[in-house]
Amino acid sequence: MRAVRRAAPLLLILPSLLLALAVIGYPLYEMIRLSLADVSRFGQIRGYVGLANFARVFADPVFLSALLRTLEWTIAVVGGTVLVATPTALILHQNFWGRSLARTLVMLPWAISLSMAAIVWLWAFDGDHGMVNASLRSLGLMSGNVQWMARAETAFPVEIGVGILVSVPFSVTILLGGLSSIPGDIYEAASIDGASRLQAFRFLTLPLLRSFINIAIVLNVIYVFNSFPIIWVMTQGGPDNSTHILVTYLYELAFRLGRPGPAAAVSLVMLAIVFSFTMIYVRLQAREQSA
Repeated sequence: MRAVRRAAPLLLILPSLLLALAVIGYPLYEMIRLSLADVSRFGQIRGYVGLANFARVFADPVFLSALLRTLEWTIAVVGGTVLVATPTALILHQNFWGRSLARTLVMLPWAISLSMAAIVWLWAFDGDHGMVNASLRSLGLMSGNVQWMARAETAFPVEIGVGILVSVPFSVTILLGGLSSIPGDIYEAASIDGASRLQAFRFLTLPLLRSFINIAIVLNVIYVFNSFPIIWVMTQGGPDNSTHILVTYLYELAFRLGRPGPAAAVSLVMLAIVFSFTMIYVRLQAREQSA
């Protein structure tokens, strides 16, 4: 009877475990199998080539530049998102007239798909009729049009800016939840002790909000690292492969160039990077909690 009671929790979650294994395990198995095979563009396996697909991918300069650019993209977008979302959440947490409307306006872009947002910003940065060029000309900041998305030195920074803007609402939601969980009594006590607002933020708000900031960073890293629509809709990796990140490079390999084997190899590299980051984060969190 005791053995049945001990096994009961495992039996209750067993269907979910089997479903997760089927949903995650089978695609992972197929990905590994394709990465080790010579696959036609129609998915037919013509033989196994071992690690040749990985060697071919790592010898491709476009892949190496896309790998470095993916790190730049992830660090810039996630860092910029946290820097923008933190003061925004602090402002929206205050009591002021129209706060509900302000929160709605900040959260509204979250309801729009990334593809639609990318199309709107692509129109805004159009080199001939875009809103950005027209606004800069009307302000006297430039005399002619700038082909934003046709130049390598401007296209990627523009996409980073768009990535930050579309990621802010999600992070603000997380941080607002964290701010709501902080009791107001500690600020009253700090005010009585003579602490300024900056000191209260540094020594009270920031430490108590750290776990929520960490959550926002981790979720945004996973989300941004695999973010496909913004770059693909706005430049499709161009001009001259200067805006490719790993996920767009993977898509081009698989569906434009018809090379499923190397594409599967890139998928496994991306999985290894995300898994490594997750493990590092878990170890750092465990070390911080034990300290």
